[in-house]
Amino acid sequence: MTFDQSPDFSTVLVGSSAEAPAPPAPRVTSGEGAGDEGLMVAVAQGDVAAFTQLVERHSPRLYRVAYRMLGNAEEAEDITQDAFARLWQSAPKWTARGGGLGAWLHRVVVNRCLDRLRRFRVVTTDVLPEIADDAPSPERSLAIDRLGRAVDDALAALPGRHRAAIVLCYFEGLSNIHAAQVLELNLKAMESLLFRARRSLRELLEARGVQIEDLELLQ
Repeated sequence: MTFDQSPDFSTVLVGSSAEAPAPPAPRVTSGEGAGDEGLMVAVAQGDVAAFTQLVERHSPRLYRVAYRMLGNAEEAEDITQDAFARLWQSAPKWTARGGGLGAWLHRVVVNRCLDRLRRFRVVTTDVLPEIADDAPSPERSLAIDRLGRAVDDALAALPGRHRAAIVLCYFEGLSNIHAAQVLELNLKAMESLLFRARRSLRELLEARGVQIEDLELLQ
């Protein structure tokens, strides 16, 4: 089955009360607890409800990755939406392989971010992601704000693939194996890339007067 039209991705991301068009028969049904592979079978048949489940399941993490890579909220949103547009278009031919759907989506997002980084120099925004804190003192809030800016500036100064390795492994907590699947590297190459990225980030942070132990404030 081919898809002549894609869903309204901006509507899907924020939720929609519109009903999906009547599905063809036979059809794969999907429940709230359905796995990615089962949902992808349904999406391949044009199931917008299954597609919406995948968007809700994966979009928060994908957006965070894109934001950390680019430092721009609008760019991150565009790339996240583009990843799901590609997912919809690729659904009929999609097959599960190393890392599953999550790795596939991360790969699309990271590659799109790297493409944009190659085209222009990213200027970091003054708007930072909120850092949860129950009742921080004014001094601690100021320290966290300054540290967050230093980390974002240092991250933005890293080469694209170094930045991707740090974002995936440290900000998003992916295992080295999973990150290697996203970046299409073998495990040894991934570990080497991550080692170089960590060393570069540490040097950049130290040049900004940030010590590794200071990063505990962000936890």
